[in-house]
Amino acid sequence: MSDLYTLSVEIKVLGAAKEVGRSGFQVNCDGTNFLLDYGVMFGKPRGAPPSYPLLVKPKDIDSAIITHAHLDHSGNIPSLFVNGNCHIYATPPTFELSRLLIEDMLKIEKNAHPFDIPEVNSMMRYGKEIGYKEKVTRGNASFEFRSSGHVLGGSTVLLEHQKKKLFYTGDINTRGSRMLQPADLDVGEIDLLITESTYSQTSQTPRAESEKNLVEFANEVMDRKGVLFIPSFSVERSQEIACVLKSTNFQHKIVMDGMALRVNEIILRHPNYLKDPDVFRDVISRSVAINDHKQRKEVLSEPCVVISPAGMLVGGNAVFYLQQLAFDKRNGIALVSYQGDGTPGKKLLETGKISTRGKDLKVEAEVKHFEFSGHSDRDSLFDIIKNIKGNPKVLTVHGDDQSCIKFAEEIHEKFGLDATSPNVNDIISV
Repeated sequence: MSDLYTLSVEIKVLGAAKEVGRSGFQVNCDGTNFLLDYGVMFGKPRGAPPSYPLLVKPKDIDSAIITHAHLDHSGNIPSLFVNGNCHIYATPPTFELSRLLIEDMLKIEKNAHPFDIPEVNSMMRYGKEIGYKEKVTRGNASFEFRSSGHVLGGSTVLLEHQKKKLFYTGDINTRGSRMLQPADLDVGEIDLLITESTYSQTSQTPRAESEKNLVEFANEVMDRKGVLFIPSFSVERSQEIACVLKSTNFQHKIVMDGMALRVNEIILRHPNYLKDPDVFRDVISRSVAINDHKQRKEVLSEPCVVISPAGMLVGGNAVFYLQQLAFDKRNGIALVSYQGDGTPGKKLLETGKISTRGKDLKVEAEVKHFEFSGHSDRDSLFDIIKNIKGNPKVLTVHGDDQSCIKFAEEIHEKFGLDATSPNVNDIISV
């Protein structure tokens, strides 16, 4: 640790360097140490062991901060309680959603991780809930959350030590969504920016266009008396799609299934984090919740929209719906989530086939893909850089190697800032 004490603020990159996954950054403010996120990266190909950020000892951390519940940011936090403990800070919905997702991960990947339910319980016991703009002082430094626009309760982090200010975007969405306000970027002058780079080389379809196209597809499927299956991430994406359909006065039944139902309950407990809580309550109250397999089979007897995890068709109730609906031309499948390499969703998108009962079979249902990313795209990321105050150093992280490297080069060329795509184990000082 001695090499971390030489300057006023130093950042050690623990993960998410030239990769999407296992986010983690240790920030040392003259001896006060913060851990910004501590996630997991799932093995590739499927079934390979997961990987984690560089190891930190809980005794060396004054506070661990979770920006949001997605497992690539929260999934390794329980490891801090295997042989120790430390304070964990997050918003109330982030704690609830993190617990749900981590417990689901442990259920699916039995004995794959160095921690289990007791450590998750410790994480919650040592958790300290804070809201946006609620300043927390630890030692000689302080931090506060700002809304990220990415997921319910999701946050960016503004950290201050003496006259130095660091801004960490985590995952950020400057546009917001049907459910969330846009990210809060009113952070004043900063000295260091750690920014995600996920879609820094990609321009996304405008959200209004994606919404319009999805609703048109849903109505086309209903007109031919089919069922539209929308496999979707359980946290936020499932709920957003239901809100999109209801906003257009969609006349047919909207069915929700799987872990999305538990997420609905968590969201309803935290209405102050929503753009319009009344609209969300109305959407959920008008949706049909599936609670058992009998209901699951019965609901497919008439035209409807079924929203159910998993978003990439990896397990969950999605497998049942896919097998029931994929081989009828009247039906539709709308992919609205990111499709990772090697997943059944990616295979369906690229080949039009699914594997079932040991065979690759051609899907007869109409398959379409719609962009509904919760991340800022290229233009939005550049807007963040353009509007940031001060002359900060910039670290580009949380993207594939070319996205991070190219984004750093472009930031330097366009804005003259000292921008770097760091490697794991790099230490950067300001």
